[in-house]
Amino acid sequence: MGTSVERPPELAQLQVIVSSTQSDSHTWNLVFLELLIEELGHRVVNLGSCVPDDVLVAECLRQRPDLVVISTVNGHGWIDGKRVVRRLRERPELTDTYIVIGGKLGITERSDRRTTDTLLAAGFDAVFSDGADIDSFQSYLRSLPIATAS
Repeated sequence: MGTSVERPPELAQLQVIVSSTQSDSHTWNLVFLELLIEELGHRVVNLGSCVPDDVLVAECLRQRPDLVVISTVNGHGWIDGKRVVRRLRERPELTDTYIVIGGKLGITERSDRRTTDTLLAAGFDAVFSDGADIDSFQSYLRSLPIATAS
């Protein structure tokens, strides 16, 4: 997953794309994530809501992010997520890109372990189900190596 380098904390930045799924029109979650990730010192491009799979793939190919964060609150993350992560992973240029999903991933009260396992098997590096605390996401971000520019 990229070449990790030691940098002073004030210079360590990830290039991050934040996006919803194509069926999710919510934006508050995307703005929250954008501000949170920027507060942690990273550069963020927020693609917004209802992002078609083709647009997400094209933007990832164009921008070559270190991390893609897919957020959903409409309950269709499990369905949309499996599809879009496969589309991203089939591109050789994005094989080493970290890709995570979080939010309300299904229409039941809580996502179960099977949902998480299915999304991980589909190609996500991490899954943050509805109810996961924000500290786990922040810890994940801090654990990522900073890639050298390609």
